[in-house]
Amino acid sequence: MALKRRNRVEPEFSLAAMIDVIFLLLMFFMLTSKFVTPNALNLALPSSNSTTMASPSLTVSIDAGGRFYVDTDKRPIALSNLEALLKSKIKGKDPKSTTVTIVAEKTATIDYVVQVLDLAYRLQLKTILATDPKPN
Repeated sequence: MALKRRNRVEPEFSLAAMIDVIFLLLMFFMLTSKFVTPNALNLALPSSNSTTMASPSLTVSIDAGGRFYVDTDKRPIALSNLEALLKSKIKGKDPKSTTVTIVAEKTATIDYVVQVLDLAYRLQLKTILATDPKPN
């Protein structure tokens, strides 16, 4: 009796196709997900120990009474008119290259500062909060 032995086939499993599918899924989820920003307001806060001065395009000053001043104008501006005034100042310029320095008096309410920061965020302006140097 001539019995033949069966040749055993060694099973091979290629991971190349599965890696391609996983890579495509990863790319899909990365492109369709929303990017998370840690802060709603993008602030550039200078260090108080630094002597570096920023060159602002615009300056918004806030006193303790909640009055707003733009640049060196001595007349107070209402918050409702501040947006229109800032728009007219940056007209013809790239808003993303315009820097607004917020100079708030030490006793000014933080609510006023946040309102100006929110306005600058809506206009896509960079913001800097002015500080005094720390005494040594």
